[in-house]
Amino acid sequence: MATRYDLIVFDCDGTVMDSTAVIAGSIQAACRDLGLPVPSDEAANHVIGMGLAGALRHAVPDAPEEMVEPLVERYRHHFLARDNAIPLFAGAREAIADLHYAGRQLAVATGKSRNGLNRALQATGMRPYFQATRTADETFSKPHPAMLLEIMDELGVVPERALMVGDTTHDLQMARNAGVDAVGMTHGAHPKDQLRALEPLALLDDFAGLREWFRLT
Repeated sequence: MATRYDLIVFDCDGTVMDSTAVIAGSIQAACRDLGLPVPSDEAANHVIGMGLAGALRHAVPDAPEEMVEPLVERYRHHFLARDNAIPLFAGAREAIADLHYAGRQLAVATGKSRNGLNRALQATGMRPYFQATRTADETFSKPHPAMLLEIMDELGVVPERALMVGDTTHDLQMARNAGVDAVGMTHGAHPKDQLRALEPLALLDDFAGLREWFRLT
């Protein structure tokens, strides 16, 4: 399977970085700060992967429009307090390095902001592995296909030779919208049954499973 794809695109939060609990907790804490209804864990997890303002609108649908910007600011306050301590998932560095040294082009398509992704890549030392990146403040948010379409155009790869790896239905739907194959990671934000409904090529529990799927071990 590794030779079938020239380009592998990874989501960041919940796929490469074990950040689901921090993001959901920051959404909930921001709501408490402002006296807004606090979304359940399920509701807060569901919006992970979307652009921040849109994610908060979905997570707290009853929030008045004038509260969205303060909600964004309070979310950032809580998230940035824990940002540097968010780890990679076990095996992520090794699997991505294997793909890189096997000659695959690698990219990131994320709901993070550009500043947020740059911080994450710098803190983890993962920046050298990725040839292209797109963030939600640079183009359309998931599940719109723009991130994948722009990455493929930049790197000169056709959809049939690209693969999306993500942990949310937003990732898998983006891939479907772009005509790209996808693999779902079940260690992140969305339940396995929701991922399965979008018919990814595989559902994998961890990066050991991903490496085995690519037959790099």
